Amino acid sequence: MEINIESKEQFLSEIKSPRVLVDFYATWCGPCKMLSPIISQVAEEHPEIKVLRIDVDEVQEIAAEYNIFSIPTLYYFENGEVVRNGVGFMPKPNVLRLCGIE
Repeated sequence: MEINIESKEQFLSEIKSPRVLVDFYATWCGPCKMLSPIISQVAEEHPEIKVLRIDVDEVQEIAAEYNIFSIPTLYYFENGEVVRNGVGFMPKPNVLRLCGIE
């Protein structure tokens, strides 16, 4: 399931789920556009992982709180806590590894 985050309140509510992958991106970002279909595949193939997409230009408060200086940046949460993160384009196996799927 992919959810576009539009506010900090929505984000704080959604990350409480057991397994959450957060994609920090921007519409103008080339590597973000390359990563987007991979993120969608992961969301479709692994319904146990909630996928949140945050446009850093639209919801700057969250991006600032997580010190997002480069995009794309992925954060993987379990029960509201950051477990792992990665910066830049990555192939699907790396995204899955980030989510604890080997």
